[in-house]
Amino acid sequence: MIYVTGDVHGEYHDFMRRIYGEGVKTGSNVIVCGDFGLVWNDKYHKYFLQILKSQPFNVLFVDGNHEDFDLLYTYPVEHWNGGNVHKIADNIYHLMRGQVFEIERKKFFTMSGAYSIDKAMRREGISWWKAELPTNEEYRTAGDNLEKCNYSVDYVITHTIPQSAIHRLGHVPNEHDNELTGYFE
Repeated sequence: MIYVTGDVHGEYHDFMRRIYGEGVKTGSNVIVCGDFGLVWNDKYHKYFLQILKSQPFNVLFVDGNHEDFDLLYTYPVEHWNGGNVHKIADNIYHLMRGQVFEIERKKFFTMSGAYSIDKAMRREGISWWKAELPTNEEYRTAGDNLEKCNYSVDYVITHTIPQSAIHRLGHVPNEHDNELTGYFE
């Protein structure tokens, strides 16, 4: 079974309440659509990440704009279910940008990141990273991988939404996020 949630922000207890409240079973795949926040370099997050490693389900996450990218990128890159991941543990994987994965006989395209609208309140390398938005190379990789599967996937997993959806919600897209939200159009 596949479960999808988002914006955990390192709140382990809330995350576990959410997924167990949904009846997550052994062998399931829980996908977090960005801002997972449990890969962080402090005792609190390391402790709960250790507990999560012992759970009987997989945790798969794309990055949002609130991740410790410096730490995240230290994990080994491996090929898993058709795409590249950072392997955090045997059951925890960061689904990298621009990849196509086959999970439970469904194809998932992952393209993540977002612009931090609260960037002015954050400190670079401590609570904000430039890597929050995709690079040109990641966009190229995404295009190549989508072309390989004839642009046919079942689901797109991301942390932000297309510009038209932002407008439909009555908001104006942030000018710094236009490239990514425009990409999803």
